[in-house]
Amino acid sequence: MAEAAARLHIRHEAEIAAARLPPLLVAAERVAATVQQGVHGRRRVGMGEAFWQFRRYEPGDPIRRIDWRQSAKSDRLFIRETEWAAAQSVWLWPDPSPSMHWRSKRNLPEKRDRADLVALALASLLVRAGERVAVLGTGERPISGKVAMDRLTQRILGRVGQAKAGQGDLPAFEPLPRYSTLIFIGDLLAPLEALDKLVRRYAASGVRGYLFHTLDPAEQSLPYSGRTRFEGLEQEGHLLVKRAETVRVEYMEKMAEHQAGLADIARAVGWNYTLHLTDQPPEAALLRLFVHLAQLPG
Repeated sequence: MAEAAARLHIRHEAEIAAARLPPLLVAAERVAATVQQGVHGRRRVGMGEAFWQFRRYEPGDPIRRIDWRQSAKSDRLFIRETEWAAAQSVWLWPDPSPSMHWRSKRNLPEKRDRADLVALALASLLVRAGERVAVLGTGERPISGKVAMDRLTQRILGRVGQAKAGQGDLPAFEPLPRYSTLIFIGDLLAPLEALDKLVRRYAASGVRGYLFHTLDPAEQSLPYSGRTRFEGLEQEGHLLVKRAETVRVEYMEKMAEHQAGLADIARAVGWNYTLHLTDQPPEAALLRLFVHLAQLPG
């Protein structure tokens, strides 16, 4: 009985994801086309899996990647890197946590819809440029070519069962190839200490990254007045404030501290950070992100 109910729930979630697919994909392609007009293309690197270089073995590298023949020529261990492992492979992580299912006004997109839109548009731009792209957490390697967008769209919009309370604030760490790039796209409301630990772990393994901070404008300014009830989206319960305007200044100060903390986390390891509000057009923020990726060394 429980198994049947679970299957019914999964089917329902899948149908919801499928219903979102056409309009979001169309919107993403339109945004990508607009952004593409503002750039002059990218240098194509990282195609195929041909030999690229040897490098010294580092703690954390898989043993199976050691080139024993090259290592036998000296007293050091060497890793054999391919173009795919060494160059421009990009992983995307659009935040699936429950807090992303929120908007302050009907005429605004939910944070999750905006994150998915940015992820899809960025994936489209990267695939057009010949880059390899994957969604973090799927266990799949980055792909390019004609089938890439279909698969990436399915992975981004079909994340059934991932948005459970307390499970989606941050992704679990998974080893990525050195010199690859990881893009976090979400409200990034997890504790700064946890995010800092995760980012430093990726950076220590040679992964470059970008924090694309996505918020509803009401989360930035807390525009409410009078008696206001705030409901937690991740089982935090609720908070009743008799006069919301009395806590606005303190709230905005704490939000500013959080954003400064995110920027510091990124800066400390050479990553980038940008804040994007859902009442703003996505094109400008996406253009900055894409141009930054284009400037990364191969």
